[in-house]
Amino acid sequence: MNVRRHHISAAALAAVTALGLGTLTACSSDSAAAGNTDKFDVVASFYPMAFLAEQIGGEHVNVTSLTEPGQEPHDLEISAKQTAQLQESDAALYLKGLQPTVDEAVDQSEVETKIDAATLTSLEEHGTEAGGHADEHAEEGHSEEEHAEEEHGHEDEHGHEHEGGQDPHIWLDPVKYAEVAEGVGKAFEKADPDHAADYEKNTAALVEKLNELDTTFKTGLKDKKTDVFITTHSAFGYLAERYGLTEEAISGLDPESEPSGARVKELEKMAKADGVTTVFYETLVSDKTAKTLAGDAGLKTDVLDPLEGITDKSRGDDYFQVMEANLEALQTALGAK
Repeated sequence: MNVRRHHISAAALAAVTALGLGTLTACSSDSAAAGNTDKFDVVASFYPMAFLAEQIGGEHVNVTSLTEPGQEPHDLEISAKQTAQLQESDAALYLKGLQPTVDEAVDQSEVETKIDAATLTSLEEHGTEAGGHADEHAEEGHSEEEHAEEEHGHEDEHGHEHEGGQDPHIWLDPVKYAEVAEGVGKAFEKADPDHAADYEKNTAALVEKLNELDTTFKTGLKDKKTDVFITTHSAFGYLAERYGLTEEAISGLDPESEPSGARVKELEKMAKADGVTTVFYETLVSDKTAKTLAGDAGLKTDVLDPLEGITDKSRGDDYFQVMEANLEALQTALGAK
């Protein structure tokens, strides 16, 4: 759609048409569809951003994700081809701090509309623990300040967190994701005013669905035997805080980091004390550490999907289906049903 470019050729138009015109078929990882189309061309950094663009843009957008399905987004390296895709697009939708190579590419590009989702809601610092339990650390001889310093130090060891050690996993909290959606909708309206009314309508519908999901989580997690759950890396801090839970992560925010022996022993002790039944792992990284800890502590394992990408292994075809599957897994693990 970019007015600075030549009109789309008949061959290119046919290629785009072949992708389908439904609201969810607009997303493509094919470089030929990344720019130079007659639609509002959006390059999204990874699945949660692409999903927002698809839902809000509907039939008016052509969405390309820089992260392939099944690819661990934290490890993404931008290719020269993808850099060119970015240059040819009307908008870039990304989450600064999650993928450093994307941040650099967007910063250096001349794309007219740059939308950083991290600026559309508030971010917080999360380490290996998020949610509650601050008092327990004080009882163990650690002040809250000391514990915060330990967490902050742990976070600074890794490269993909948002500036200042802030946790970028905002899309796993439906309320924060809705705030981001509203900001993206306004940005689309401004960048493509011819379709502003549709963007506004689609944004309102998406926010309503996210609010319903929030209510479903609140209701589904109201009565439970324990508030504590263990994950491989701390992607679920915002979700834990939203619904009164405590996430204990084997590693910190970096899914590839290895836990210390002391951390593993601490988790085994904590699991017994708090009635934890399950160690959660995810689909895009190795489950070896989770299964080792679970085996040593006599716990079950299950999937809690951080929704960084949809694959054949995902428990659902889109954000809402996978989040509902996550809720069911949490309900089972926490004794909520």
